[in-house]
Amino acid sequence: MSASDSAAATTKRIEFEDPHAGIGNLQEAEVTRVRVLQGGWRWALVVATAATILLCINQQFSLRFFVDYTQLNTEYFYLLIALMLPFTFLIFPGTETAPLDRIPWYDLLLFVATFAASIWLMLNVRKAAQFGWESDGAPQNVIAAGLVMWFVLMEALRRTGGWSLLLSVLPFTVYPLFAEASWLGPFRGSQLTLDQTTAYHVLSGESLLGIPIQAFADTVIGFLVFGTALMMTGAGKFFINIAFAMCGTFRGGAAKVCIFASGLLGMMSGSIISNVLTAGTMTIPVMKKSGFRASYAGAIEACASTGAVLAPPVMGATAFVIAQFLNVSYADVAIAAIIPAALYYVGLFMQVDSYAARHGLKGIPRSELPKIWDTIKAGWYYVFVIALLVVMLLYFKRESHAPFYATALLLVLNQLFSKDTRWTLSTISKFLEVNGRTFVELVGILAGCGLLIGAFSMTGVVSSLANDLLAIAGDNAFLLLGMCAFTSLILGLGLTTTACYIFLAILVAPALEKLGLNRMAVHMFIFYWGMLSSITPPVAIASFAAAGIAGSPAMKTGWESMWVGSIIYFIPFFFVLNPALVLQGDNPYLEGLGLMGLAAFGTLFICGGIQGYQAFVGDLRGAGALEWPLRVLLVIGGFVVATPGGGIMPLSQIQVTSLGLAILVPTVLIALLLVRRQSLVANQLRVP
Repeated sequence: MSASDSAAATTKRIEFEDPHAGIGNLQEAEVTRVRVLQGGWRWALVVATAATILLCINQQFSLRFFVDYTQLNTEYFYLLIALMLPFTFLIFPGTETAPLDRIPWYDLLLFVATFAASIWLMLNVRKAAQFGWESDGAPQNVIAAGLVMWFVLMEALRRTGGWSLLLSVLPFTVYPLFAEASWLGPFRGSQLTLDQTTAYHVLSGESLLGIPIQAFADTVIGFLVFGTALMMTGAGKFFINIAFAMCGTFRGGAAKVCIFASGLLGMMSGSIISNVLTAGTMTIPVMKKSGFRASYAGAIEACASTGAVLAPPVMGATAFVIAQFLNVSYADVAIAAIIPAALYYVGLFMQVDSYAARHGLKGIPRSELPKIWDTIKAGWYYVFVIALLVVMLLYFKRESHAPFYATALLLVLNQLFSKDTRWTLSTISKFLEVNGRTFVELVGILAGCGLLIGAFSMTGVVSSLANDLLAIAGDNAFLLLGMCAFTSLILGLGLTTTACYIFLAILVAPALEKLGLNRMAVHMFIFYWGMLSSITPPVAIASFAAAGIAGSPAMKTGWESMWVGSIIYFIPFFFVLNPALVLQGDNPYLEGLGLMGLAAFGTLFICGGIQGYQAFVGDLRGAGALEWPLRVLLVIGGFVVATPGGGIMPLSQIQVTSLGLAILVPTVLIALLLVRRQSLVANQLRVP
């Protein structure tokens, strides 16, 4: 054996264990203080979750579990609510001082009231469909159950989403009671009585049983089950080892691994926080060891994990709500997200590469990394499972069936080929518990937000509000987009991504659509800007979670996250300007690829300017006093090149690209000249 081989053999390889081995719930909101149910209550949650999954399978595959009885969709929705919503009051304590080791009497009372109201409404919703109770004339016992449901939904919102979510939703749910008040201005609409409002909220298909709960019941359950099964069969370890094996040796390799690994994990989980808390525990320490400062390492992980809700095939819960709003298949939303997600991750790679080059950060030695072939041999079947999911989504268009088939294949292959992660009865109960906790939280948020949609639906105010917004903006698309982006960001600071999206899909999207903008692009625009709060201070929950792992100041990590992930602030404007970037239009694929190439080319210079190291030029500190003017020009020129022309833009694509190149070409030439001259001077000084 040679000396080099001997050294390699004795070098200790980095061992990456399964980051999901102690998996908790894949959360939508920032909820840190929760109860872990024990004993009989834990088993009640396990049984309720199993029943929820079986009901979903029965409904989606038309298996007819109920002999001689066909369940209405509304009855199915209420049964899911009855199974999951009561557990909100057991899992999420009512106050900061509420005990975690026992369940107080008032939480048990809320549990019973929620279950009873749900069952009573389920038993009466079929009669409501027959006799039109949702508009007028519901019996008083149904109104009483509806009022109880209204109250417990608001409390569930407070516990799962915090006071900010409750205070944002509650005023709108009661708004129909005084909708004709003169002081409401453009928000004036048709006023209803308390009985009418309650009946509409709990019996119609437009409020509590509206788009959010429909999305949860039809598709979200299946994808959550698939994501949890994937993580609990060791996919996290497989994805992270693949990422280290493929990207670890590159310049700044640890950070590029972080982006790649978090992207892979996020594509399957669709959860930002769980992505940070799982991938981050592996990637952040390695980045710090490789020379990245703690706050920057945390920022990279936060930005990479934020892509979890952007990247298909499994996106966050909001993507399923978008599909329901637009009345399209989830596959259409996933396809629309491909190019924006790719541009985001390409931008992150470029940012990291420029940063690593400027600071002289090397990759990880190959001898310390997992072997790619060994990794593939250990987890080859994950590729087959994901391929099945993608084929069923995109080719067969069976988004409600796809995750269940993929989960079944995954579990069969795992039991046959994996000794380490083979499931036992205890694994199954843990799997159901994890899913149950996630279901409970999502039902609490989505059902409560459904009342928001119902309030605007029953008052008919949305159409007039869209006209008022257009009048304020003077039919100026750019001004309206700016107003929408700002509102999304502000709302996103206090709300979950899903709640923020629902608000703006009701209030702002109709106005943007009336300007002739593409519907898919408009809804994706709102979605992206609402999600940006994850890396934008003062909230920045992804950044703060990463800062905790990195041991860096939370607010500093938040500002660094904004800097690193800055490209994502531009991308939504790009695809609204030309919907080919979300694969919409007459010739979307060819045009979309061309625009993606231009956007990626422009991003190369945006990242060079932001980080101070331009690819093919070098470290811009070599430009001396002109460093910052050159960096600013690189960002401006890159942004112009990346911007699509035509459509609502006054300039054509050729004109926009030419303008961008007119800025970039002289800037790059001057930078190249100054950096090369500085390098020559430095070399001459080193020569004795």
